[in-house]
Amino acid sequence: MNSTDTPQAPQPVEGDRRRWFALAIVMTAAFMDLVDVTIVNIAIPSIRRDEGATFSQIQWITAGYALAFAAGLVTGGRLGDIHGRKRVFLIGIGGFTLASALCGFAVNPEMLVASRILQGAMAALMVPQVLSIVHATFPPHERGKVFGLFGAIVGLGAVSGPLLGALLTEWNLFGLEWRPIFLINLPVGIAGLVLGSRFITESKAPRALKLDLVGVALVTLGLLMLIYPLTRGRELGWPLWGYVSMAGALVVFGALVAYERVKGARDGSPLIELSLFKVKSFAAGIAVQTVFGVGLGVFFLVWTLYMQEGLGWSALRAGLTGVPFSVAVSAAAGMSVQLLVPRYGRKVLQAGALVMAVGVLLYIWESERYGMGITSWQMALPLVVMGVGMGLIVAPLTDAVLSEVPREHAGSASGLINTVQQMGNALGLGLVSVVFFGVIDERLAPAEVGPAFADGFQHALGYVAAVMGAIFLLMFALPKRPAQHVEGAGEAPVAVEKERELVA
Repeated sequence: MNSTDTPQAPQPVEGDRRRWFALAIVMTAAFMDLVDVTIVNIAIPSIRRDEGATFSQIQWITAGYALAFAAGLVTGGRLGDIHGRKRVFLIGIGGFTLASALCGFAVNPEMLVASRILQGAMAALMVPQVLSIVHATFPPHERGKVFGLFGAIVGLGAVSGPLLGALLTEWNLFGLEWRPIFLINLPVGIAGLVLGSRFITESKAPRALKLDLVGVALVTLGLLMLIYPLTRGRELGWPLWGYVSMAGALVVFGALVAYERVKGARDGSPLIELSLFKVKSFAAGIAVQTVFGVGLGVFFLVWTLYMQEGLGWSALRAGLTGVPFSVAVSAAAGMSVQLLVPRYGRKVLQAGALVMAVGVLLYIWESERYGMGITSWQMALPLVVMGVGMGLIVAPLTDAVLSEVPREHAGSASGLINTVQQMGNALGLGLVSVVFFGVIDERLAPAEVGPAFADGFQHALGYVAAVMGAIFLLMFALPKRPAQHVEGAGEAPVAVEKERELVA
């Protein structure tokens, strides 16, 4: 059936009790995805030791997921609009569960990387449907209560992800080492698949856009040509083909722009709506999202390696150390949206960038001052400062970027914002080989590992502080008074991705 012939989705029925079961199912799936973002980071050192993974492979365990998620996010949303959100959600949660099993039973690092890429692709099918299903299931006056529940899920996911990963790794259930961090998704996913098929009501968009598979292919190819040489270059001695590949990525992105212009003129359904970049605040916001994603990608992987590989801390201690950061992000995010942005507008986001930069610089200073004897309590202050800064940014940023976008393009714009943030994250993970591993000698005596990782951590955080400074300057192009809410097609993907950012 052509997307233009798709019947109007049925209106939510207030008396239907099944909608609350449907809500529980999609919220559980969203929570599973949110936790999976952080649960893997804390187990990375254990995976490296147990599987003998190289540093480039551990980068791809996280970057592969982010890249697959980014490349498939817009396509996943459109597949739901065209073929039915319930159907695509069930395919996504089923595939995510299967990929989790493949991750848990991976026999070598290569299989784990491939399974993580599949997991990210399945998340790209599952996640965009969550809020769309809520919109199709609940009448407008009940959605405020539902979004409040989603806020609680964000807070729970922010704290429980690292702790759950640490506990499952430390407990070594059935001698499986780190594998339960993936296998825990199996019973949850199977239950979601069975119950979702029974309780979720099918819905489609009345006029869904066509898929732009060529656009997706060009974006993915360009990113692979850029990120793969970055992650492998150091190990291979920076060969010539790596530089050729990275230069070729620019050609591919140029071809993408040309193709999207042609496709937009031909059928009005490009992956990237190029006219959006004529809106100054949107173009600047895309730059902010991308650069912010790069900074977060660098920080979280390097931070985990510093605590566990450099300082020799257990996964549990590392997970507990991150709790003040998670709590600060959640608290500041709530204050930012409800109290500060309505009064002070753009200045709140800029203050967040500066506060986060101060936290990063404070962390560098403490790491250098206390050296290998630094404690979790000494890390608490810079982590709280960084968390407050991040919370001031992530919650209102999307609305600020979208505030001057024409309403008819809200869906395309929000999908693009979410996509570039994930792409930036994947690029940041690739850059870890340059800004962190690039300053660490490959042949270290055991006694030299800790100090070398501490030096690499401080070096990488210098780049993160510079990223925050760049974000502060880019934010001058955002509206002084961002809109508090964007109605229409963009609402669902915006809300879902905000949750992912809060626990990134």
